[in-house]
Amino acid sequence: MRKSLFTASLMALAIAAPAANAYQAGDIILRAGAITVDPHESSSDIWVGALSTDVAGTSATLDSDTQLGLNFAYMLTSNIGLELLAASPFSHDVGVKGMPGGFSGLNGKLGELKQLPPTLSVVYYPLDSASAFQPYMGLGINYTWFFDDKLSSEAEGKGFSGLDMKDSWGLAAQVGMDYMLSDNLLLNAQVRYIDIDTTGTTTFAGAKVKVDVDVDPLVYMVGLGYKF
Repeated sequence: MRKSLFTASLMALAIAAPAANAYQAGDIILRAGAITVDPHESSSDIWVGALSTDVAGTSATLDSDTQLGLNFAYMLTSNIGLELLAASPFSHDVGVKGMPGGFSGLNGKLGELKQLPPTLSVVYYPLDSASAFQPYMGLGINYTWFFDDKLSSEAEGKGFSGLDMKDSWGLAAQVGMDYMLSDNLLLNAQVRYIDIDTTGTTTFAGAKVKVDVDVDPLVYMVGLGYKF
């Protein structure tokens, strides 16, 4: 009897408890958390002006970085929203590898750069707004701004001069999930792919050195959000 009353009480509480509603048209969602840009770069062979040729087997490298990520979203309907990805500037080491023979001393860290990848996406939430769990997918456009490019002192000592990375436009795709902890507070996790293509140039022995790089990072973010 006591077990039956206890079970009935739990059912009554579950029915009476207000559901954490997800999104409606006009909602604004702000998310913040740790965001990592993990380049999956591939590059052309490096063109070395001093040799007047591409050097077979050479390539450029970029490392990953983690910063503060921000998402700003506006819900057009209960299932479709516009989202802007922003972050504090990412910093990446730029390297060279594969230089042969007498040029092997040029391998290693070439310099470093900073970049910002603002991305505007249309995001679709397939589940009903009454669900506390809200998976989503999105497609958008990215602009990556490279700035503060500079050579390392070691590279300058080897005879390099100047460093420049070309800005990039590309498509971006993402999947993610929100879990409503309350009517306003949410937990978020997301991963996205961004098409970033750039050209890096520097000077060695008075001649241009150039390489085309497909950066194509995976971008991971975990954090909290608030619905206004």
